[in-house]
Amino acid sequence: MSYQFKDQVAIVTGGASGIGLAIAKRLASEGAKIAIFDLNPSLQPVVNEMGAGFAAFPVDVTDETQVTSVTANVVETFGRIDILINSAGVTGKTNLRSHEVELGDFRLVFEVNLIGSFLTARAVLPHMLNRQYGRILHIASVSGKEGNAGMLAYSASKAAVIGMTKVQGKEYAEDGITVNALAPAVIRTPMVDALPEAQVKYMTDKIPIKRCGTLEEIAHLAAFIVSPGASFTTGFTFDMTGGRATY
Repeated sequence: MSYQFKDQVAIVTGGASGIGLAIAKRLASEGAKIAIFDLNPSLQPVVNEMGAGFAAFPVDVTDETQVTSVTANVVETFGRIDILINSAGVTGKTNLRSHEVELGDFRLVFEVNLIGSFLTARAVLPHMLNRQYGRILHIASVSGKEGNAGMLAYSASKAAVIGMTKVQGKEYAEDGITVNALAPAVIRTPMVDALPEAQVKYMTDKIPIKRCGTLEEIAHLAAFIVSPGASFTTGFTFDMTGGRATY
């Protein structure tokens, strides 16, 4: 299925690997120009490999000044911003009960997962308002709906992302801008590979389909959510959990 992103410009945070890269490739395959925000050392080689239509923007999404400046650079480079995919995220330390969680780690996870999504959305929204068109997709998690034991910071930060999505969806509903979230269960990515196997098993055992989701599957659904035709759904959290969450 084609969603026709010809001439559109998409910012993808965390786009140098994993879910972000998979979504960036899918949008590019349908005609979008891609601006990747990432601090991953592989950022530039990935962009070089992708070729025309991709641009690298090294940026710390938790830094307000950097986000504002680099977003302006995207507009200067491409002339517009149609889509924002907030895929940058960290799990923090896992397999810990709440009383064992370190404050510094808790704050770091919230800074990247929530504050980063807030800052990038805030930066692109004026540009979208000027054109009365935009699509914002925050990558959340089923753990933000249900909570994963041993993942307090991650679960709480993704719940906050879902709450932010509901607010932003309502605020810009009359401006041609949709703001939605996508809550996957465990997707096989480098971030998941870095988790303790016991943590991955705990999450996978909760999935009725009994497997991880794939990058191709999440990229397909993300492309639909930010497509021009998906204009009557906003403030919603899409499920991608293999049957784990049915609400």
